Amino acid sequence: MSSKMSLTAITLDCPDPRKLSAFYQQATGLEPVPESDDDFAGLTSEDGLFIGFQRVEGYQAPRWPDQSVPQQFHLDFAVDDLDEAEGLMLELGAAKPEFQPGGDRWRVFTDPAGHPFCLVTSNRPVAG
Repeated sequence: MSSKMSLTAITLDCPDPRKLSAFYQQATGLEPVPESDDDFAGLTSEDGLFIGFQRVEGYQAPRWPDQSVPQQFHLDFAVDDLDEAEGLMLELGAAKPEFQPGGDRWRVFTDPAGHPFCLVTSNRPVAG
């Protein structure tokens, strides 16, 4: 018996779904879904991938690179120009941790809820 699975959605825990959804909408250009409320918001891409943001009471942001509250996952976004993309992310409210293991190949940021994500040139996945 074989089964094929297709990724259709990613959901991030956070303290403020609307705020985090707005951050990623501005960063990616994905379309917001109209069913958003104070407990859940979402974005969708043309190919149907859905990114959800759900309120969690007592949410604790990951402490990257410290693993006292582990990251558990991270998102990678391909960009044409790291410097330009970094400026936009910081303007939108992302933070850039001091520890940057990617050299000039990728950069690590944290979104407004503390989730680590990486910007990488081309479509090279990032291990981290």
